Parts: sequence; C-alpha cells; structure tokens
Amino acid sequence: MTVLIAFLANLLVAVAKTVAAIITASASMVAEAAHSWADAGNEIFLLIADRQGARKKDERHPLGYGRSAFVWSLIAAFGIFTAGAIVSIMHGIQELGSDEPVESPLVAYIVLAVAFVLEGASFTQALIRSRRLARERGSSTWDFVIETSDTTLRAVFFEDAAALIGLALAGGSIAVHQMTGVAAWDAVGSILVGILLAVVAVLLIGRNLAFIVGTSASPELRSRVGTALLAAPAIERVTYLHIEYVGPNRLFIVAEIDLAGDEREHDVARRLRDVERQIEARPVVETVVLSLSVDDEPSLKFSETVRHVGRPDAPEARIS
Repeated sequence: MTVLIAFLANLLVAVAKTVAAIITASASMVAEAAHSWADAGNEIFLLIADRQGARKKDERHPLGYGRSAFVWSLIAAFGIFTAGAIVSIMHGIQELGSDEPVESPLVAYIVLAVAFVLEGASFTQALIRSRRLARERGSSTWDFVIETSDTTLRAVFFEDAAALIGLALAGGSIAVHQMTGVAAWDAVGSILVGILLAVVAVLLIGRNLAFIVGTSASPELRSRVGTALLAAPAIERVTYLHIEYVGPNRLFIVAEIDLAGDEREHDVARRLRDVERQIEARPVVETVVLSLSVDDEPSLKFSETVRHVGRPDAPEARIS
C-alpha cells in the first residue's frame, strides 16, 4: 500500500510538473519533472520487488525468492541516479548560460505547492509506518529506516523526503531568479536537485548491495532471535547462532542448541524437527536449521534489556 500510494502521487505530480515545465521554460521545473517521472517509474520496480520477494520457496529456491526484492530495488535506485540525477544536472549545466526569464512563474508555484501536498501525504504515510515499527524495535526512526531489510519502505521514505526537499529547492531557485533577474539561479536549482537525487540514489544502492552480498545481523536482532530461541521450552542453551537476511523481513537461521532432557537419538532428532517447525511458523523466518551442541561449547549470552524479546506472543515484525 505504501508503494502504491507513492506511485499514484508521483504519477499525478509528474504530469503536472511536465505541463508546468513546458509553460514556464524553467530549468528547475524540468529537473523536477524528470525527478517525478523517475520516481513514478521506480515505484513500478518496487511493486515488482514486493511481488517477486513474496513468492514461496520451492525446490530450486529452498530459501525463497526474497533476495529478488533487493535486486529490483537496486534497479530502481539506479533509475533515480540515471533518469533523475544525471538528467537534472546535465540540463542545469546546459542552462547556466541562458538569459531567458521564467515565464508564468505563478504556474510553477501553484504546481510546486500542489506537488508538495501530494508528496507530503505520501511521505507522512511512510513516516508514520516507520515510526511505529521503530518504536516496536526500540530504535530511532532514522536508524530503523537505514537498517531495515524492508527495502521498499526505505526507498519510498527517502524518495519522498528527497521530493519535498527538491520542491523547496526548485521553488527557491525560481524565486531568487525573479528577485535578482539572473536566469542562472534557475539552472542552479536544477543542478542542486540533481545532486540531491544522486545522494539518495547512492545511499539506496549501497543498502541494497549490502543485503544482496550479505550483511551481518545487528546486535539487537541477535538478542531478539537468541532470546526467542531460549524461550522455547525444549531449548536449554544456544552455543552457535547465524542469522542471514534472505529477503525483506525474512530470516535464515542456523543454530546449535542443547535440548532439555536426555533422550535417545531417535527421540532427539524428532524433537529437533518439531522445534524447527515451531520456529518456522513465524512469518519472519524462512528457514531454520538446528543441530546439537557439544558439552564443552560455551553458551551464548543475549541481552535481556531488548524490548519485546522472548515473548511468545510478540509480533514477528519485532524480531525482524
């Protein structure tokens, strides 16, 4: 829903900005039009990312298709860089020597104001969701958005934030152009919008690459998962824990554990399988592999101060 709202908002804004760019001949408006068309196109990639990443695992992909979401989001980030940043910067540089005034600036201001409202509504929706999830994890909104495996939420959050800043830059550059009579200020606005988009694109590209290559789990996530394992009545201790993201909010867990009691090998194997099935029942867990610990292996310690840790009824999102 977050991506769909962003797509509809960007599509409406892109059309309005394109019309305004034609009427006003403003370099900043051209940059903003390119920005919105790039964002609208990128939302399509993000919708594909959500759809592809949600596919169930099969024999050919035993860990599921979750990583495809990171790939499609990476393509979307490159789209921001090429269709948004490069076009805006190049057009701004070309217009630096122009002395043509912005025509009908009122049209530009009206379109920018309407776009600000639409983009603001989309950003607010992403911000509210990010804040709620951040509170559930006991972290700040900024840290959550940067670290979350929910790549589409991060993309919408930063794209909408960049859109609001870009609108302010475009409006300001046109205003300075009007006040000073120097047309170069309008071109400067286009360049600044392009630089802003480049920064956002590089950030999103870096985060998606990290998840594709494989990024280590945060200490908070290890504590949540480790304490949740120890909360299972059948598990007495954990001596090894490996956590890997195999998609947005999808985990692959490998652990060595010591089961409570002293049963025969056949019974222990059955109990291990039962514990694995119980853990995999959580939507956030794609696959879990458990093996038995050796007596002389030290037990892992997990923080008891992490919020919501170990609660059997805690929503799965809180350990993702």
